[in-house]
Amino acid sequence: MENPQFDHLRVERSTTRKSAGVSERGVVTSQHFVAAEAGAAVLRAGGNAVDAAVTAAFTLQTVEPWMTSLAACGYMLVAQPDGTVDTIEFTGRVPSSFDAAFYKPDPSIKTFIGHPASVENRNVDGFTAAVIPGCVRGFAQALKRYGTIGFDAALAPAIERARKGLVVDWHTTLAIAIAASGLAKDEGARSVFLPDGYPPEPGTVLPLKALVGTLETLASEGPDALYGGSVGQQLIADMRAGGSFMTLEDLVAYEPLIYPARKMSLQGKTLHVAGDTSAGQRLFEALSFFDEKRGAGPVDARFFTTMSYALWEAFGAHRRRLNPAETTNKTSTTQVNAVDSEGRMVAITFTLLNRFGARAMSPSTGILLNNGMSWFDPTPGRANSLTPNAYASSNMCPVVVTDPNGTFAAYGAAGGNQIVPSLAQLTGMIVHAGMDIEDAMNMPRMTTGPHSDIIVNVDMPATYIAALSEIASVRPAAQVVFPRPFAAPGMIGRRGERFIGMADTSYPAAFAAVA
Repeated sequence: MENPQFDHLRVERSTTRKSAGVSERGVVTSQHFVAAEAGAAVLRAGGNAVDAAVTAAFTLQTVEPWMTSLAACGYMLVAQPDGTVDTIEFTGRVPSSFDAAFYKPDPSIKTFIGHPASVENRNVDGFTAAVIPGCVRGFAQALKRYGTIGFDAALAPAIERARKGLVVDWHTTLAIAIAASGLAKDEGARSVFLPDGYPPEPGTVLPLKALVGTLETLASEGPDALYGGSVGQQLIADMRAGGSFMTLEDLVAYEPLIYPARKMSLQGKTLHVAGDTSAGQRLFEALSFFDEKRGAGPVDARFFTTMSYALWEAFGAHRRRLNPAETTNKTSTTQVNAVDSEGRMVAITFTLLNRFGARAMSPSTGILLNNGMSWFDPTPGRANSLTPNAYASSNMCPVVVTDPNGTFAAYGAAGGNQIVPSLAQLTGMIVHAGMDIEDAMNMPRMTTGPHSDIIVNVDMPATYIAALSEIASVRPAAQVVFPRPFAAPGMIGRRGERFIGMADTSYPAAFAAVA
């Protein structure tokens, strides 16, 4: 224990270090081992990284529903072995028509994103808070363009797991308890997650009957079952009954955006990110500043002080450019990464936005809704104002690194405005300092940027903390499950002739499964 003065903050008396998954056949990382293992099984059966990542992503909703569902939105980077990287952007989209007066801002209520909420929290809670979901069509397009298995095959593990029901462990109990007051307000969500009126105890199995039917229909009829077909019709009927302006035509019209990833050169490698709606530009700005002021070198006290200045610069530029996208880490984002034996790499970052999203469930379909309307400012005339058909901006930022040999690493993180700080530090560790992914992921980090003080992991070397305290006010925090002071990243990459994967070291069920 290097910093005994912080001992009172170490609530958990254990060492949070995880082992890497290493294999020449491929690795899948996820915030839940069931999803990671489902993806790795696809690799073992001959599928590629896209097949494995999509399979893992679909499976997550059956074990981590507070993070994702069929209504999730996000980004996927697909890196081919030759280093070509494409983006599949399946962010949420505002319905084509709505009553602006219905979403009138209430200055007395702030969303966790930082701008005013709509009156009665209409853009935060319930059916009126949902945007058009993107992940089903986004994943389907990924399989069609880059995968080798069918859409039905990618859904098979999710269907099998859903039939077994949601198996409650202590972390599931905690997640439901945190959101219980909101879940209790919605009949569909309450019936699944609070069947007896209170959070279920570990060992309970919660039936997912409606979701099973929806997944089976999608597997037999394809993604269009949601985007205009029988599932979509059921969903829209529930949405309209709950006051949403979304229509079946909105679902039919939804398309993911597919384009080459944005890129920048960095220390002989190339960094790739998603487009303007992601936090990629902010990451580029932080790393450009760091590269100029620090350059290559080991992880030491100066590494973290320079990175702090870089993050302040990047978040300052972001504030000058737009309204803040997110200003807390209280989000329901999740991360999946996969690499196959050929070196093809995938990073998926996707979310419901808040924990359990809108905390409302379509009873006919079992789909837990996102609350993506709160990504937008209901105040007219802002850079991020709520407008028809708009795609949401967010802090999500999947990353791929390539070099002259092809793919080098792929990663991303959950954690709202903590995402870019964590990814900037991890990039600096593996690119500028030449660290192995396992060592980088187990290295205690700090976070800053949207705020002037620096939150430091209490297990960071004392000399690093002392150096940071000379440039800003330092707030020590233990890396605990809840409340989470730091982002939850996941990484995959090359290690010599083999591949390595590391899931978040503090997330209880996070795992790297090997093929």
